[in-house]
Amino acid sequence: MKTFILLLVLLLPATGLADDAAWAAWREGKALLLMRHALAPGTGDPAGFILDDCSTQRNLNSEGQQQALRWGKLFRQQYSGDIQLYSSQWCRCLDTARLMALSTPQPLPLLNSFFAGRGDGDKQTQALIQYFSQTQLRQPTVLVTHQVNFTALTGIFPRSGEAVIVALPLSQPVTVLAQLNIP
Repeated sequence: MKTFILLLVLLLPATGLADDAAWAAWREGKALLLMRHALAPGTGDPAGFILDDCSTQRNLNSEGQQQALRWGKLFRQQYSGDIQLYSSQWCRCLDTARLMALSTPQPLPLLNSFFAGRGDGDKQTQALIQYFSQTQLRQPTVLVTHQVNFTALTGIFPRSGEAVIVALPLSQPVTVLAQLNIP
């Protein structure tokens, strides 16, 4: 099935059918959606960053809040049932996830940023691959994370609020079924 979806994505990118096949795989639990948090201007985190204190972090601006709301609406257009939602513990990711209003986001430390030496990117990426290679998805699943995590997993440098649908089981490199942006 994974090969068929990849072939469909490669053969039909201009028609929109590739995105349709990717969304279908996501709805069926055969793929997951990985996204970078919505717009939070700046790079990294300010000096004095404290994980449990949003006032010490880079946070969503009003445009980022609107992006998150639009993503939530798009996800609901694609699927009206329960959607599993995992998020980095950083406030900008949790806020993105909450504003989408899909379900209560589950903080997942494997999605935390490892920018500027905040962790071991290779080990964290491998652990994330392992986690979602052994987890059976019973519903569509969304992961909200950071640019460095997204890039380490996909090789893509995403803009704020950009997403991909990736085939399961995860492997490295992942199989990207669709690259998505919200208007």
